[in-house]
Amino acid sequence: VLFRVENRAQQTDVGESVQTAQHPFEALPQSEAARASASVAPAEGDQNNQQRKLDFLSQRSTGGIYNPHALQTPISPYQLMAGSVIAASLITGINSDLPGLVVAQVTENVHDTVTGNILLIPQGSRLIGVYDSVVAFGQKRALLVWQRILLPDGSSVEIDNLPASDTAGYAGLEDKVDFHTWQLIKGVALATLLGVGTEFSLGENESDLVKAIRESAQQNASRAGQRITEKNLNIQPTIIVRPGWPLRVIVHKDIVLRPYAS
Repeated sequence: VLFRVENRAQQTDVGESVQTAQHPFEALPQSEAARASASVAPAEGDQNNQQRKLDFLSQRSTGGIYNPHALQTPISPYQLMAGSVIAASLITGINSDLPGLVVAQVTENVHDTVTGNILLIPQGSRLIGVYDSVVAFGQKRALLVWQRILLPDGSSVEIDNLPASDTAGYAGLEDKVDFHTWQLIKGVALATLLGVGTEFSLGENESDLVKAIRESAQQNASRAGQRITEKNLNIQPTIIVRPGWPLRVIVHKDIVLRPYAS
């Protein structure tokens, strides 16, 4: 009997090894998908998804040692190329409690990239964009992108969500942040008072009915206090950027314009 069991086990192992040898790449897509999902989904306890950032830095480049892209020449002499900087300041303020539009005004003339002599975007042009109202815990900078440039003569050009940065080039704008700490403290204090108020007893003369009512009230008050605290903890910070705040727009794709004549 023992010989037969061992023989069957060997046959099973051999059959599995043969199937694996015949199809060695069947499990490969699943493993790649698992690695991709693991790199995108935050690991347990990794609230800020730091592992995803490390994977991004350590990823390998593909395609050999040669760049597959050919050298490109400007298609127009009136071109604002990637890396150019547009100086502006906010006309409207930002409050991250709700999403909305944001308007800024160009504060310096912008010339073509190649010669620097042709005026393309004059001072006083308007930038139209939107800002993100989803704020992560501990976030202090507002994320906003620009979608359109309006020139003083009425002409305009759409741009592909150019991100805003501060005067030093850091992404986003930082001015005032309200973490709602006082509201959290008030919630914790209220929860504590609700719990303390139900702890008082009438001593040994307390009847069973009064004791049951007091314990039930204590449980309900404790549960209500926990909910109040959880609600206050889930309030996202409010980022406020006041009108007039200076900013920079870094061009990430070439923009073809025309000479501006006042």
